[in-house]
Amino acid sequence: MTKVCHLTSVHKSNDVRIFLKECRSLANSGFDVSLVCVNEKEEIIDGVKIISVNDKGGGRIRRATVVCNKIYWKAVEVNADIYHFHDPELLRIGFKLKRKGKKVIYDAHEDLPRQIIGKPWIPKPIRSVTAFITEWLENFYASRMSVVLTATPFIAERFKKINPNTIDVNNFPLKEEMDFVSANSQKENAVCYIGGITEIRGIYPLLEAINISKTKLFLAGDGSDELKKNLAKKSGWSYVEYAGFVSREEARKIMSKAAAGVVTFLPLPNHVNAQPNKMFEYMSAGVPVIGSNFPLWQDILIKNDCGICVDPMQPLEIAEAINYLILNDHEAERKGKNGRKAVMEKYNWNVESEKLVNFYKKYMN
Repeated sequence: MTKVCHLTSVHKSNDVRIFLKECRSLANSGFDVSLVCVNEKEEIIDGVKIISVNDKGGGRIRRATVVCNKIYWKAVEVNADIYHFHDPELLRIGFKLKRKGKKVIYDAHEDLPRQIIGKPWIPKPIRSVTAFITEWLENFYASRMSVVLTATPFIAERFKKINPNTIDVNNFPLKEEMDFVSANSQKENAVCYIGGITEIRGIYPLLEAINISKTKLFLAGDGSDELKKNLAKKSGWSYVEYAGFVSREEARKIMSKAAAGVVTFLPLPNHVNAQPNKMFEYMSAGVPVIGSNFPLWQDILIKNDCGICVDPMQPLEIAEAINYLILNDHEAERKGKNGRKAVMEKYNWNVESEKLVNFYKKYMN
């Protein structure tokens, strides 16, 4: 039996892409799968062996050095045939495993250099230089990996230029999670936003739009304490029902009550060509989407007639889209059904899982 070892220094053992999708799909297809992560309970779940590296923590530098080194030695202990790692800080570890004669896959979840441009913890004057250096280093290591596996076709196109063994496995929703919204769900005059709450994800224009439309916003997710304090001072906050960080089940309940789901990320380089999970989760729940007017997002939302695209920097446009879907409930329901149909047929993990497993089997021959 082929031994596969997934490695992460950042994500939890129950991460959706890593564990629920990739590891489980491979285990169900007959691979011997392990997942090495940090400070997690060691157990076997759905045929996947969770292996923990224990560390007291201490910031990004310690994680990228001490913790990653611990992951390397744990990976060597596993002695897998294929190593599949998920964090850029593990690139040097992947390189060391490759030099030991192992087959190594780099799973690029994000377009990292473009993502850095929007990192608030990096001082603005040095973001461009940091992004340039990061891209050079990432390309250096990625070109030496056995395979680069990416979460979107756009990221794949970038890596194909430096490593021809590149494949995209899209981060589409799990099909078994698509039956959670009853057709008889009672909709409220409200929209929802579920996910990380940050300035670059458009929370301020959204709050202004909520104030303009006088519509309730179901807001769920976590953000910095400073950001939440600033949001609470805004006039639109009086229309917000804030749930904090919620479980997947609680998120389903919120979506079942909302007339639309909002995902109006600001036009940063890493957002424009991203395929956010939340968009497909709204679609799979039968909820019409109000999304940013990026070409890729328009290709999904407009072509499948399952949402409205707006300028994420314009609160009035967002407010008009909110009002339209609330006042035209039959149209909102139709768009919601179209979104669900598109996910059931095209944008689901079953399709991507088959691609992943077939690739693994072909790659081992």
